[in-house]
Amino acid sequence: MKRFSATLGVLLVLVLAATGEDKASDLKFLVIKDYNGKPVRNASVILHPVRKDGKQDRGGFQLKTDQDGKTSFEGVPYGKLRVQVLARGFQTFGEDYEINQPTTEITVKLKQPTGQYSIYEDKQNDKKDEKSKE
Repeated sequence: MKRFSATLGVLLVLVLAATGEDKASDLKFLVIKDYNGKPVRNASVILHPVRKDGKQDRGGFQLKTDQDGKTSFEGVPYGKLRVQVLARGFQTFGEDYEINQPTTEITVKLKQPTGQYSIYEDKQNDKKDEKSKE
């Protein structure tokens, strides 16, 4: 009886794998600098499942890149996945990916922050320009 149950369990796993139920992907990430292609080490790669309505689901997982800008995670279920990448000195990256193959390779190119603008700075500069004209 035990042998029958074990055989039935193995057959069930094989049938589920063949029918495409519970498929999973191995994710491989490469995080590089946008302006020169060099790796970004110690970047946080944050993974969140996304529901069918497009909203981020509960749970998630955080990875860190190595000295070559690489990190990976095995066994991610097929479906939509939100990927965020954060690293000191770079703009935050965020994008949704459809995970639907056994191995998924994602390259993220981080950009340097852009200048920030303020309406207050413009008004102060305008006042200075007016005074210098007088």
